[in-house]
Amino acid sequence: SAASMILYEPRTGTVLRQRGADERRLIASTTKIMTALVVLEHSRMSRSVTITDAQSGIEGSSMGLLPGDSYTIEELLYGLMLASGNDAAIALAEHTAGSVEAFVEWMNEKAAALGLANTHFENPHGLDGEQHYSSARDLALLTAAAMENPDFCRLFAAREYQIHGLTFRNHNKLLEGYDGCIGGKTGYTRAAGRTLVSVAERDGLRLICVTLSDPNDWADHAALYDEAFSGYRFLTFPDEQWRAVPVISSTASAVPLQCDAPFALMRRDEETAVHVSLPRFVFAPVRCGDRLGTVRIVRSGKVIWKSDLLAAADAPVDPQQRLRPWERFAPFKDRYPTGAFAENLFSA
Repeated sequence: SAASMILYEPRTGTVLRQRGADERRLIASTTKIMTALVVLEHSRMSRSVTITDAQSGIEGSSMGLLPGDSYTIEELLYGLMLASGNDAAIALAEHTAGSVEAFVEWMNEKAAALGLANTHFENPHGLDGEQHYSSARDLALLTAAAMENPDFCRLFAAREYQIHGLTFRNHNKLLEGYDGCIGGKTGYTRAAGRTLVSVAERDGLRLICVTLSDPNDWADHAALYDEAFSGYRFLTFPDEQWRAVPVISSTASAVPLQCDAPFALMRRDEETAVHVSLPRFVFAPVRCGDRLGTVRIVRSGKVIWKSDLLAAADAPVDPQQRLRPWERFAPFKDRYPTGAFAENLFSA
């Protein structure tokens, strides 16, 4: 029922569902995801802030700031994310950047750095503005970036927090009502409608869901997550059975391997097989990052995913080792077929 939506898997960048994901829309208080991220990147949680007259009595949702009261940045961030305090947004912006205008410039610079092509901010709280907008896709990308910050993750996942004797509770009902939900931010204005960004994770599969102008957002997020968690899974590489390749004439007996794209998102009902191609051995020297082989996922005879297998460490030449006759031909080794190792290693 959302006007715009996206269901996004951030580790591989896979979009599982979308509708109008690039349409520019009002986003209400989901703006505060960017506000929190910019504050965390420019300020310390322990710093103290004394509230001014201009930071009190801001329109819309509020954490009840009064002039002269003192709060830490951390307390204001919890008020921003749990109470959705517009007053907290102004206080954080002015304290962090010196003015709301300077802070909004930082917000837009961060949006540009993240490649958010359909995003522009006018304020740090999300009240409607002609040049204040984002898209479902951009909010998903923003949230993925923010979730890399441990302090943001704590704020995003908090169900309640006490500040000055008052208990503030998260407006995100999915934190209590949906198994696997690890964070979220709600928003609402009459013009924007209900906006919701949430993150859920099960069995190592993390998903980000964004709905804009959605009167049934709680139910829609739960239904989208249910469909995805029951329908998709991760394949993780490398497997124990092909983690290293023997090395000749080196101080190391073998060189460990790494996959340059170590995760593949697959449908649970897909019949797939993993094919690995590696030489039986390699000659020193080997440098970290050297391409030593490939791994492919095959479905119905077609390659649907492919990645290089790279050396994960150096394997230098051992000057004490005596060259064997066949090693004299090392410069020509790539001309000889090495065959495949562990073909059809396992069915995924």
